[in-house]
Order: sequence, then C-alpha cells, then structure tokens
Amino acid sequence: MGKALARLRIREVAEAKGFSMGLLSRKANVTLAVIRKVWRDAHHDISFRTLEKIAAALEVPVSSLIENGDESPPPPEQ
Repeated sequence: MGKALARLRIREVAEAKGFSMGLLSRKANVTLAVIRKVWRDAHHDISFRTLEKIAAALEVPVSSLIENGDESPPPPEQ
C-alpha cells in the first residue's frame, strides 16, 4: 500500500549520550539548522553523507540512527 518511511533516531541517541543540539552540530560539523530539523522531525530527509557525519560524531554506526517504518498501518485495537 504505502511506502515504508525510515524514522531517524538522532535525537534519542544524542540525548542518551549527553549531546545537545549545539554540541552535536559542532562535533559533526553540520549546521545547527540541519540538526534542529532532524531533532524535531524524525522523518526529515537528510543526505547519507550528513547522516554519516552525525553517526561519526556520536560514535555509532549509521544503522543505529535509522528505524525502518512499517509499510502497513497497525491493526485497529479491539
């Protein structure tokens, strides 16, 4: 039916490691505007290169920053 949406886990991983938006921006060498967008919108579209820079700054694999969406909606509760 619909296409699967990947959800970014940047905020969750960053916060768990004690990173603020500003610190992540500086460590990843990514503009604060981009960090703000992905922090507030887990479905924001960013380049793979930017994702690599963020993962490197957080010292995690890129795969840990992506959560695959489900193609179908959850079943209704009964």
